[in-house]
Amino acid sequence: MTSASPTTTITEAPLPKPRRWVGPWALLGPPGLWLLLLLVLPVLVIFELSLVPGIKPGDLVNPSGIGNYLTVFQPIYWQVIGRTLFYAIGTTIVCLLLGFPVAYWLALMSPKRWQNLLLVAFTLPLWTSSLLRSYAWITILRPTGVLNSVLGVVGLPGLDILNQTPAVLLGMAYSFLPYMVLILYSSLEKLDRRLLEAAADLGATPIESFWKITVPQSLQGIAAGSLLVAITSLGDFVNPELLGGASSMTVSRLIYNQFLGAAQNWGFGSALSMLMILAVSLGIALLIRYGDGRPAA
Repeated sequence: MTSASPTTTITEAPLPKPRRWVGPWALLGPPGLWLLLLLVLPVLVIFELSLVPGIKPGDLVNPSGIGNYLTVFQPIYWQVIGRTLFYAIGTTIVCLLLGFPVAYWLALMSPKRWQNLLLVAFTLPLWTSSLLRSYAWITILRPTGVLNSVLGVVGLPGLDILNQTPAVLLGMAYSFLPYMVLILYSSLEKLDRRLLEAAADLGATPIESFWKITVPQSLQGIAAGSLLVAITSLGDFVNPELLGGASSMTVSRLIYNQFLGAAQNWGFGSALSMLMILAVSLGIALLIRYGDGRPAA
Protein backbone atom coordinates (compact mmCIF):
# COMPACT_ATOMS: atom_id res chain seq x y z
CA MET A 1 0.00 0.00 0.00
CA THR A 2 1.53 3.30 -1.07
CA SER A 3 1.12 6.55 0.76
CA ALA A 4 0.32 9.82 -1.03
CA SER A 5 3.20 12.18 -1.34
CA PRO A 6 2.78 15.52 0.36
CA THR A 7 1.84 18.50 -1.81
CA THR A 8 4.59 20.99 -2.25
CA THR A 9 3.60 24.70 -2.45
CA ILE A 10 5.97 26.91 -4.36
CA THR A 11 5.89 30.54 -3.32
CA GLU A 12 7.44 33.07 -5.66
CA ALA A 13 9.78 35.44 -3.98
CA PRO A 14 8.80 39.10 -4.28
CA LEU A 15 10.72 41.09 -6.84
CA PRO A 16 13.39 43.40 -5.51
CA LYS A 17 12.13 46.93 -5.12
CA PRO A 18 14.20 48.41 -7.98
CA ARG A 19 12.88 45.80 -10.41
CA ARG A 20 9.25 46.66 -9.62
CA TRP A 21 9.63 50.00 -11.38
CA VAL A 22 11.16 48.58 -14.55
CA GLY A 23 7.82 47.63 -16.13
CA PRO A 24 5.95 50.91 -15.44
CA TRP A 25 8.90 53.03 -16.53
CA ALA A 26 9.33 50.97 -19.70
CA LEU A 27 5.67 51.60 -20.58
CA LEU A 28 5.38 55.23 -19.50
CA GLY A 29 8.86 56.39 -20.46
CA PRO A 30 8.50 56.73 -24.26
CA PRO A 31 5.12 58.52 -24.25
CA GLY A 32 6.22 60.65 -21.30
CA LEU A 33 9.34 61.71 -23.19
CA TRP A 34 7.22 62.40 -26.27
CA LEU A 35 4.86 64.65 -24.29
CA LEU A 36 7.77 66.41 -22.61
CA LEU A 37 9.50 67.25 -25.89
CA LEU A 38 6.45 68.07 -28.01
CA LEU A 39 4.02 69.53 -25.46
CA VAL A 40 5.53 70.67 -22.17
CA LEU A 41 8.73 72.26 -23.49
CA PRO A 42 6.99 74.10 -26.39
CA VAL A 43 4.40 75.50 -23.95
CA LEU A 44 7.19 76.73 -21.69
CA VAL A 45 8.90 78.39 -24.66
CA ILE A 46 5.63 80.06 -25.67
CA PHE A 47 5.14 81.29 -22.10
CA GLU A 48 8.64 82.77 -22.08
CA LEU A 49 8.03 84.54 -25.39
CA SER A 50 4.71 85.90 -24.10
CA LEU A 51 6.65 87.91 -21.50
CA VAL A 52 8.77 89.71 -24.14
CA PRO A 53 7.02 92.77 -25.63
CA GLY A 54 7.32 93.23 -29.39
CA ILE A 55 9.73 90.35 -30.00
CA LYS A 56 10.35 89.35 -33.62
CA PRO A 57 12.37 86.57 -35.29
CA GLY A 58 16.04 86.99 -34.47
CA ASP A 59 15.52 89.27 -31.44
CA LEU A 60 17.06 88.49 -28.07
CA VAL A 61 14.64 86.79 -25.66
CA ASN A 62 14.53 88.92 -22.52
CA PRO A 63 11.31 88.45 -20.47
CA SER A 64 10.34 91.79 -18.96
CA GLY A 65 6.67 91.87 -18.05
CA ILE A 66 3.03 91.12 -18.85
CA GLY A 67 2.51 93.89 -21.38
CA ASN A 68 1.47 91.44 -24.08
CA TYR A 69 -1.32 90.12 -21.88
CA LEU A 70 -2.55 93.64 -21.15
CA THR A 71 -2.72 94.31 -24.90
CA VAL A 72 -5.44 91.66 -25.18
CA PHE A 73 -7.81 93.95 -23.26
CA GLN A 74 -7.85 96.56 -26.01
CA PRO A 75 -11.33 96.96 -27.58
CA ILE A 76 -10.23 95.83 -31.05
CA TYR A 77 -9.09 92.47 -29.69
CA TRP A 78 -12.19 92.06 -27.54
CA GLN A 79 -14.18 92.11 -30.77
CA VAL A 80 -12.06 89.24 -32.11
CA ILE A 81 -12.45 87.28 -28.86
CA GLY A 82 -16.20 87.90 -28.85
CA ARG A 83 -16.52 86.71 -32.45
CA THR A 84 -14.53 83.57 -31.62
CA LEU A 85 -16.77 82.81 -28.64
CA PHE A 86 -19.84 83.46 -30.77
CA TYR A 87 -18.67 80.95 -33.38
CA ALA A 88 -17.85 78.38 -30.69
CA ILE A 89 -21.14 78.77 -28.81
CA GLY A 90 -23.21 78.94 -31.99
CA THR A 91 -21.56 75.84 -33.42
CA THR A 92 -22.12 73.98 -30.15
CA ILE A 93 -25.81 74.87 -30.06
CA VAL A 94 -26.34 73.89 -33.70
CA CYS A 95 -24.50 70.58 -33.22
CA LEU A 96 -26.52 69.81 -30.08
CA LEU A 97 -29.86 70.60 -31.71
CA LEU A 98 -29.05 68.56 -34.80
CA GLY A 99 -27.04 65.81 -33.13
CA PHE A 100 -29.39 64.87 -30.29
CA PRO A 101 -32.24 63.62 -32.51
CA VAL A 102 -29.77 61.67 -34.66
CA ALA A 103 -28.07 60.11 -31.63
CA TYR A 104 -31.47 59.34 -30.06
CA TRP A 105 -32.63 57.56 -33.21
CA LEU A 106 -29.37 55.62 -33.53
CA ALA A 107 -29.35 54.52 -29.90
CA LEU A 108 -33.03 53.79 -29.23
CA MET A 109 -34.92 53.43 -32.49
CA SER A 110 -32.63 52.09 -35.22
CA PRO A 111 -32.34 48.31 -35.79
CA LYS A 112 -29.62 46.78 -33.65
CA ARG A 113 -27.99 44.96 -36.55
CA TRP A 114 -27.55 48.21 -38.47
CA GLN A 115 -26.30 50.45 -35.66
CA ASN A 116 -22.57 49.91 -36.21
CA LEU A 117 -22.91 50.40 -39.96
CA LEU A 118 -24.94 53.59 -39.45
CA LEU A 119 -22.35 54.97 -37.04
CA VAL A 120 -19.58 54.32 -39.55
CA ALA A 121 -21.61 55.95 -42.32
CA PHE A 122 -22.27 59.00 -40.16
CA THR A 123 -18.57 59.45 -39.40
CA LEU A 124 -17.45 59.13 -43.04
CA PRO A 125 -16.88 62.92 -43.38
CA LEU A 126 -14.16 62.65 -40.73
CA TRP A 127 -12.18 60.43 -43.09
CA THR A 128 -11.53 63.37 -45.39
CA SER A 129 -9.43 66.47 -44.79
CA SER A 130 -11.10 69.47 -43.17
CA LEU A 131 -9.58 71.58 -45.93
CA LEU A 132 -11.36 69.53 -48.60
CA ARG A 133 -14.65 69.78 -46.71
CA SER A 134 -14.35 73.56 -46.55
CA TYR A 135 -13.62 73.81 -50.28
CA ALA A 136 -16.64 71.60 -50.91
CA TRP A 137 -18.80 74.08 -49.00
CA ILE A 138 -17.34 76.91 -51.08
CA THR A 139 -18.47 75.05 -54.19
CA ILE A 140 -21.94 74.67 -52.71
CA LEU A 141 -22.41 78.18 -51.27
CA ARG A 142 -20.79 80.46 -53.85
CA PRO A 143 -23.17 82.63 -55.94
CA THR A 144 -22.89 80.28 -58.93
CA GLY A 145 -22.67 77.17 -56.78
CA VAL A 146 -24.81 74.12 -56.26
CA LEU A 147 -27.19 75.68 -53.72
CA ASN A 148 -28.18 78.66 -55.83
CA SER A 149 -28.45 76.46 -58.92
CA VAL A 150 -30.97 74.23 -57.14
CA LEU A 151 -32.87 77.24 -55.79
CA GLY A 152 -33.04 78.69 -59.29
CA VAL A 153 -34.47 75.45 -60.69
CA VAL A 154 -37.33 75.47 -58.15
CA GLY A 155 -37.99 79.18 -58.69
CA LEU A 156 -36.57 80.53 -55.42
CA PRO A 157 -34.19 83.50 -55.11
CA GLY A 158 -30.51 82.77 -54.60
CA LEU A 159 -28.67 83.16 -51.31
CA ASP A 160 -25.48 85.13 -50.82
CA ILE A 161 -24.08 83.71 -47.58
CA LEU A 162 -20.49 82.88 -48.55
CA ASN A 163 -17.91 84.98 -46.66
CA GLN A 164 -20.49 85.66 -43.98
CA THR A 165 -21.29 84.35 -40.50
CA PRO A 166 -23.92 81.77 -41.62
CA ALA A 167 -21.38 80.11 -43.92
CA VAL A 168 -18.84 79.84 -41.08
CA LEU A 169 -21.38 78.34 -38.68
CA LEU A 170 -22.57 75.93 -41.36
CA GLY A 171 -19.06 74.72 -42.14
CA MET A 172 -18.05 74.39 -38.49
CA ALA A 173 -21.25 72.58 -37.54
CA TYR A 174 -20.77 70.15 -40.41
CA SER A 175 -17.18 69.48 -39.34
CA PHE A 176 -17.90 68.87 -35.64
CA LEU A 177 -21.37 67.31 -35.74
CA PRO A 178 -20.04 63.71 -35.83
CA TYR A 179 -18.20 64.26 -32.54
CA MET A 180 -21.41 65.38 -30.85
CA VAL A 181 -23.39 62.46 -32.26
CA LEU A 182 -20.85 59.84 -31.18
CA ILE A 183 -20.68 61.14 -27.61
CA LEU A 184 -24.45 61.51 -27.28
CA TYR A 185 -24.93 58.04 -28.75
CA SER A 186 -22.66 56.47 -26.15
CA SER A 187 -24.63 58.25 -23.41
CA LEU A 188 -28.12 57.48 -24.75
CA GLU A 189 -27.23 53.85 -25.37
CA LYS A 190 -26.97 53.40 -21.59
CA LEU A 191 -30.43 54.88 -21.02
CA ASP A 192 -32.63 52.71 -18.77
CA ARG A 193 -35.59 52.02 -21.03
CA ARG A 194 -37.58 50.56 -18.14
CA LEU A 195 -38.00 54.10 -16.84
CA LEU A 196 -39.52 55.17 -20.14
CA GLU A 197 -41.91 52.21 -20.05
CA ALA A 198 -42.86 52.99 -16.44
CA ALA A 199 -43.49 56.63 -17.31
CA ALA A 200 -45.73 55.61 -20.22
CA ASP A 201 -47.67 53.24 -17.94
CA LEU A 202 -48.19 56.07 -15.45
CA GLY A 203 -49.66 58.31 -18.15
CA ALA A 204 -46.68 60.50 -18.99
CA THR A 205 -46.65 61.98 -22.48
CA PRO A 206 -43.60 61.44 -24.73
CA ILE A 207 -42.57 65.05 -24.21
CA GLU A 208 -42.75 64.69 -20.42
CA SER A 209 -40.75 61.46 -20.57
CA PHE A 210 -38.15 63.16 -22.73
CA TRP A 211 -37.59 66.12 -20.41
CA LYS A 212 -37.89 64.26 -17.12
CA ILE A 213 -36.12 60.98 -17.98
CA THR A 214 -34.12 61.11 -21.20
CA VAL A 215 -32.49 64.50 -20.78
CA PRO A 216 -31.48 64.10 -17.09
CA GLN A 217 -29.91 60.70 -17.77
CA SER A 218 -27.95 62.03 -20.76
CA LEU A 219 -26.71 65.25 -19.16
CA GLN A 220 -23.20 63.88 -18.83
CA GLY A 221 -23.07 63.12 -22.55
CA ILE A 222 -24.53 66.53 -23.38
CA ALA A 223 -21.88 68.25 -21.25
CA ALA A 224 -19.03 66.18 -22.71
CA GLY A 225 -20.17 66.62 -26.32
CA SER A 226 -20.80 70.34 -25.91
CA LEU A 227 -17.41 70.89 -24.30
CA LEU A 228 -15.59 68.91 -26.99
CA VAL A 229 -17.29 70.83 -29.81
CA ALA A 230 -16.77 74.19 -28.09
CA ILE A 231 -13.06 73.55 -27.47
CA THR A 232 -12.51 72.36 -31.02
CA SER A 233 -14.44 75.32 -32.42
CA LEU A 234 -12.35 77.79 -30.43
CA GLY A 235 -9.22 76.65 -32.23
CA ASP A 236 -10.70 76.18 -35.69
CA PHE A 237 -8.73 78.01 -38.34
CA VAL A 238 -9.78 76.54 -41.69
CA ASN A 239 -13.53 77.23 -41.70
CA PRO A 240 -13.41 80.92 -40.65
CA GLU A 241 -10.51 81.52 -43.03
CA LEU A 242 -12.10 79.96 -46.12
CA LEU A 243 -15.83 80.46 -45.49
CA GLY A 244 -15.83 83.72 -43.55
CA GLY A 245 -13.54 85.97 -45.52
CA ALA A 246 -11.58 88.92 -44.17
CA SER A 247 -14.39 90.08 -41.88
CA SER A 248 -14.41 86.91 -39.76
CA MET A 249 -11.16 87.37 -37.84
CA THR A 250 -10.86 84.87 -34.97
CA VAL A 251 -8.29 84.31 -32.26
CA SER A 252 -6.71 81.47 -34.26
CA ARG A 253 -6.27 83.68 -37.31
CA LEU A 254 -4.98 86.50 -35.13
CA ILE A 255 -2.34 84.18 -33.64
CA TYR A 256 -1.38 83.08 -37.15
CA ASN A 257 -0.93 86.69 -38.22
CA GLN A 258 1.36 87.39 -35.26
CA PHE A 259 3.69 84.51 -36.13
CA LEU A 260 3.51 84.11 -39.92
CA GLY A 261 1.67 87.19 -41.13
CA ALA A 262 2.74 90.78 -41.65
CA ALA A 263 2.52 91.69 -37.94
CA GLN A 264 5.46 89.49 -36.83
CA ASN A 265 4.83 90.05 -33.11
CA TRP A 266 5.70 86.74 -31.52
CA GLY A 267 5.25 88.05 -27.99
CA PHE A 268 1.62 89.05 -28.46
CA GLY A 269 0.92 85.87 -30.42
CA SER A 270 2.41 83.81 -27.59
CA ALA A 271 0.27 85.64 -25.04
CA LEU A 272 -2.87 84.87 -27.07
CA SER A 273 -1.76 81.23 -27.34
CA MET A 274 -1.28 80.96 -23.58
CA LEU A 275 -4.73 82.42 -22.94
CA MET A 276 -6.23 79.87 -25.35
CA ILE A 277 -4.38 77.05 -23.59
CA LEU A 278 -5.60 78.34 -20.21
CA ALA A 279 -9.23 78.53 -21.39
CA VAL A 280 -9.14 75.00 -22.81
CA SER A 281 -7.44 73.61 -19.70
CA LEU A 282 -10.04 75.25 -17.48
CA GLY A 283 -12.88 73.74 -19.49
CA ILE A 284 -11.35 70.27 -19.31
CA ALA A 285 -10.77 70.64 -15.56
CA LEU A 286 -14.42 71.61 -15.02
CA LEU A 287 -15.60 68.61 -17.02
CA ILE A 288 -13.36 66.24 -15.04
CA ARG A 289 -14.55 67.79 -11.78
CA TYR A 290 -18.28 67.98 -12.42
CA GLY A 291 -18.88 65.93 -15.55
CA ASP A 292 -19.58 62.66 -13.71
CA GLY A 293 -22.84 64.01 -12.34
CA ARG A 294 -21.77 63.77 -8.70
CA PRO A 295 -21.66 66.81 -6.43
CA ALA A 296 -18.27 68.21 -5.55
CA ALA A 297 -16.80 66.96 -2.30
